[in-house]
Amino acid sequence: MTAKTQLRMGNGSYDYEVVAQWGNIPDTHSLGYTHGIVTDEANNVYVFHTGTPSIFKFDSEGNFLSAFGEQIGEGAHGFYLHKELTGEYLYTTDTSKGQMLKLTLEGKEVLALGVPPLQNVYDSDRRYVPTDVAVAPNGDIYISDGYGQSWIHVYNAEGEYKKSWGGKGEEPGLLNCPHGISVDLRSGEPEIYVADRGNHRIQVFTLEGELKRIIDKDMDQPCSFFFFEGKMYIPDLNSRVSIYDQNDRLCAHLGEDQQAYKTEGWPNLAKSYYRADRFSSPHGLCVDSKGNVYVAEWIHDGRLTKLRPI
Repeated sequence: MTAKTQLRMGNGSYDYEVVAQWGNIPDTHSLGYTHGIVTDEANNVYVFHTGTPSIFKFDSEGNFLSAFGEQIGEGAHGFYLHKELTGEYLYTTDTSKGQMLKLTLEGKEVLALGVPPLQNVYDSDRRYVPTDVAVAPNGDIYISDGYGQSWIHVYNAEGEYKKSWGGKGEEPGLLNCPHGISVDLRSGEPEIYVADRGNHRIQVFTLEGELKRIIDKDMDQPCSFFFFEGKMYIPDLNSRVSIYDQNDRLCAHLGEDQQAYKTEGWPNLAKSYYRADRFSSPHGLCVDSKGNVYVAEWIHDGRLTKLRPI
């Protein structure tokens, strides 16, 4: 009897077993573009996609548990799970309706935030299209307007508007599609990481919006972030997942395919093109408590991959 070959991805320091086509979806449901993916304390996995209902819940083995989020649908984009004193919550952004929703893990709406009160930035011709959301230790909510006017907006935990910064441009501090946003706690001093995707870089700010540094080495099209055990994981839309250390230095590119995003029709390529150990269009990523990496790709009928550390 021939032993089954283990499909692997990575290098000697970051070596993973590939679990392709992860997630058992019942015939009654189907995936749209898989934009976001998060895990809770129990290592359940939530997938955010452009379908109705827009949130699928799985256990860590990929067994389907439930579905909710009917109020979002085609605008599903940014996805963030945050633990608070009263429990764990899902923060979502809806690009179609221009709003951020805070939900319980069962899908009950807790808070809704619409267009920021900035008449000099938003009007009938200048839309607000939020792409991601993050929460600081003090409860402040940070929302990135990635597909609209390239601003960052800050609200307190109750949803009261506080401030904004950014605007479109290439100069330091300005943004061009701030697609993802996250709060990094690794150094002990919270910092705001912004995936300035259109400028092919990451910009790091204080909680007040003051620019601290720019990361543009080994960077292509960063979509978002996940921080785990001192490392920063980035789904890069141009066909790879990248891991950086605490000093923002590259450790590894996983599943890199330099031809996928250059191929006509991308991201929706012929099914025969895709390979289990290569990525095409990583958009969302999370890591569970055991170090398993889950990747969601921007493809019209979804693509989910689990990477199990070896």
